[in-house]
Amino acid sequence: MKYLLAIFASIFLFSCATQKADSKYARIEYEAGPCFGSCPMFKITINPDRTAVFEAEHFNFSKNFSKSEFDKPREGTFKGSIKEGDYKKLTALIDGLNIKSMNDKYGSRNITDMATSYLRIKFADGTSKEVEDYGKNGSPKLVEVYKFFEELRTNQDWKKVE
Repeated sequence: MKYLLAIFASIFLFSCATQKADSKYARIEYEAGPCFGSCPMFKITINPDRTAVFEAEHFNFSKNFSKSEFDKPREGTFKGSIKEGDYKKLTALIDGLNIKSMNDKYGSRNITDMATSYLRIKFADGTSKEVEDYGKNGSPKLVEVYKFFEELRTNQDWKKVE
């Protein structure tokens, strides 16, 4: 019986280690910057084990825009674990970008009231890629990734830590 239990424990531990080793992403980070309106300002950082940090600045939870929102303190830092299905969907979206071959910057600064987004990927091989997108309209696939991150703010189980 002891041997059987040891075998099951070994298989379980090996499968957990294999899942982490198989991830091609060491860290996925998305940051949404301010605009001249009520654009949500936040950063979400996700690790390969699906643990995540959501740093909410402003306009993440309010429905109505008010300039006084900027006078309020930041909304907080939250931690959670991204649901497995959502993590798989996110990595599939990023895989579809072929991000290593993308431009580093998108958008035209001729319009001055647009938000800037930053998608930062650290790969398991030690390389990294950052895509800065003024206006959040770099490509249709990028827009899909941005929308997915916008949804992560409200469809995960976040616990406030500060």
